[in-house]
Amino acid sequence: MTVVGARVDNRLLHGIVATQWAPQSGASRVMVINDDVANDPILKESMKLARPSGMAISIITEETALANFKAGKYDNQKVFVIAKTPEVFLNILEVPIAIPELILGGTVVSEKEDSIKASKRAYVEQEQIPTYKKILEKDTNILVKFVPSDKDIKLSSLL
Repeated sequence: MTVVGARVDNRLLHGIVATQWAPQSGASRVMVINDDVANDPILKESMKLARPSGMAISIITEETALANFKAGKYDNQKVFVIAKTPEVFLNILEVPIAIPELILGGTVVSEKEDSIKASKRAYVEQEQIPTYKKILEKDTNILVKFVPSDKDIKLSSLL
């Protein structure tokens, strides 16, 4: 399996991901990894409506995703992965599946004093910093970008 795109985004699959990020990546499959959405039939069906044209879609739990990666289920596919938290991506890297670049797109806006404002739409909570550092140690470049045309901001420069 080749991960051709990876994005931390609290909204998961939405317009910008479906019309810009996923198509630009060259993915054949969009994979949303989120236990809540995967286990809620109404949310799952609603999210499937945002499937980028011409791409397969998987909306699965983290446990299922990790099992599928280990079993080689997506070995012949180019996958764009979306999750709400960096921990999901660290767990994928530990399978091990390579993720050359992780985009920090949007997170729940936080006004916590100890959070780091990475962009207008993305914050890093203090408790997430060790996770992001471990991801960086696994040779994954982390960029803060909402849309592909945004200027690259390396998360490592903000931590």
